[in-house]
Amino acid sequence: MEFKNIIGNQEVKEYLNNSIKNNSFSHSYLFLGTDGIGKKLIAKEFAKKILCNNTKDETCTCKSCTCFISDNHPDFSIINDEGSNIKIEQIRNITEKVIEKPIISNRKVYIINDADKMTKEAQNCLLKTLEEPPEYVTIILISSNENVILNTIKSRCMSIKFKNITEESLTKFAKEILGYQNLTENLLKSFGGSIGKCIKLKENSDQYIKIENFVNDLSKKDIIDIMVDAKIIYDKENINDILDYLIVCLYNIAKEKREYLDCIKHVNECSTRLKANANFDMSIDRLVLKMWEEVK
Repeated sequence: MEFKNIIGNQEVKEYLNNSIKNNSFSHSYLFLGTDGIGKKLIAKEFAKKILCNNTKDETCTCKSCTCFISDNHPDFSIINDEGSNIKIEQIRNITEKVIEKPIISNRKVYIINDADKMTKEAQNCLLKTLEEPPEYVTIILISSNENVILNTIKSRCMSIKFKNITEESLTKFAKEILGYQNLTENLLKSFGGSIGKCIKLKENSDQYIKIENFVNDLSKKDIIDIMVDAKIIYDKENINDILDYLIVCLYNIAKEKREYLDCIKHVNECSTRLKANANFDMSIDRLVLKMWEEVK
């Protein structure tokens, strides 16, 4: 995807474009920022430009760009594209490949997606390559949690920090591109500045509107009706996103009604119990009852 079609982080895109124009870029980068704000898209477009043998324009049709667009470039590799855990064997494969010279470009580019999911052993394995990279290699690490990246790794990379997408841009994207019909203030805040989260929640947007109504009705209905309405949150597959959304809704009301702050405490306690493999239905039952008691 071309830089101009990627929403947000204009300063980052301009910086990377200037690096390409001046043929001056680092052997290793660390792209940092919230999940779903375009780090991987920008990294891939940056890689395409680095590898380009001709104009480095977004519309270039040289052999390198053509191979890149068709996902068939011998000098490019993206590790952990799906965001799973990264084991030492995957990094060893990189360290073995980097010494091989480029085939159709003048450089080689490796992207390590969700680099914070590398084991400590995998990070240490990568370290030697970062310390002494071949002159034709660029490695781009992408992470949403720099705290688990070893300091020795971070010190050898140029860190580039990405900003969250603005609410204005998210609103436009949600309504015009995704077709959100009822974009509430709470739903917008739950995106957390992330295009990825906006896309993820679209499929269940009607469910989140019902959850918002459930929270608004906590102080208006008796416990029997509340338990009936609460069935909307008994969704084991999406419970983490649902609990996060409950907090957004509760916090918004808590600005005027302080008792709702204690409800947030119960949501966090429920999350902790579920992570400890407590009974799902019993945990949600208890959460609903405790929230109702707090506001009544």
